[in-house]
Amino acid sequence: SPQNTFVPGVIDLATRHNVFIGGDDFKSGQTKFKSVMVDFLVQAGIKPTSIVSYNHLGNNDGRNLSSPQQFRSKEISKSNVVDDMVHSNPILYKPNEKPDHVVVIKHVPAVGDSKRAMDEYTSEIFMGGTQTIVTHNTCEDSLLAAPIILDLVLLTELSTRIQYKTGGMVRFASFHPVLGLLSYLLKAPVVPDGAPVVNALFKQRACIENLMRACVGLAPQNDMRLETFCTEKIQELHNGITLPNGSNGRV
Repeated sequence: SPQNTFVPGVIDLATRHNVFIGGDDFKSGQTKFKSVMVDFLVQAGIKPTSIVSYNHLGNNDGRNLSSPQQFRSKEISKSNVVDDMVHSNPILYKPNEKPDHVVVIKHVPAVGDSKRAMDEYTSEIFMGGTQTIVTHNTCEDSLLAAPIILDLVLLTELSTRIQYKTGGMVRFASFHPVLGLLSYLLKAPVVPDGAPVVNALFKQRACIENLMRACVGLAPQNDMRLETFCTEKIQELHNGITLPNGSNGRV
């Protein structure tokens, strides 16, 4: 805390000086789980209608968030995490429609760094039915956050050493200073103007994985697995015939 500090002036300054920025607020526990749960529900055709999240903790983060102004910034970063997943299914949600989303955070000094997080997901299912999923998580907040700091530094440093060039470019270039690659680690990722904000956790992870594959000359993973359910391709796999992409069918 505070969160949401990347105002337009800060982003413009980082862009002019070619310094990487990624977003606000580490995504360590409750919010990471929420991004997985909502993605699962929406992709399964189950419509979340309300998400209620409650937290209490006793460390300095909890103390800072007892301030209304600080809490409001955290509320924004925690609440926005489901928006792109909701917008991805226009059959379930009409334009500008989204679930009721409430976030409560309380400072309880006695529990120290042992954060309690409780969530209730209420969804509309077949024939107007209702499904409610309730989760409870207890964890040491700082021990979840510390490795994310290391991952953030390592991934950012690696990105400073990666350059690319397309057919129409004269020389190699670095990534845009607004490094959307870091979205996997952050509740409120920042992306370049015009780029979509992606909060779905597995899409964020796939972005990192496919970048690493590109760096070693491998094609991106798309999970289509066409060769596993087409008769001709299955026979090629069985016989160990080289597939069209140049890889050997036998593993």
